[in-house]
Amino acid sequence: MQIETKPYGSIEISDRQIVTLKKGLFGFDGFHRFALLDSEQPPFYWFQSLDDKEIAFVLVSPYVFRPDYNPGIPSSDIEALGAASEEDEDLLVFVIVTIPEEQTRMTANLQGPVVINRKSRVGRQIISNDERWQVRHLIMEEMKHVGDTAC
Repeated sequence: MQIETKPYGSIEISDRQIVTLKKGLFGFDGFHRFALLDSEQPPFYWFQSLDDKEIAFVLVSPYVFRPDYNPGIPSSDIEALGAASEEDEDLLVFVIVTIPEEQTRMTANLQGPVVINRKSRVGRQIISNDERWQVRHLIMEEMKHVGDTAC
């Protein structure tokens, strides 16, 4: 399928890259179909709206910089995603990244992760009730702590 994207212009994608969010994303609830695209800068991904090429989000797995991350997915969301449990291997967890002009200050929204069932390609943005997870976590600061614990 040919799509128009904000980061890459016109590209070809496969059907398995398409994700449906019945409720959309918070603040973007009118947009329900997205394509999950590899970024030219791993470990990031693009989450491109198929409804409006100007709507695209940068995603990353929170486990890259917070190996201890546990979003605490509510059972109603697990059920809506068609999963057996929060540990279901078909669930992929991403967080939305905000990249300001000073890129070292980029943040990740750990309070509102995007969870995708890779089998059904259904996704949902959830709200974590865990007080440790905020809307703006400084990724570079978090990465420093990952390096500290790895030594």
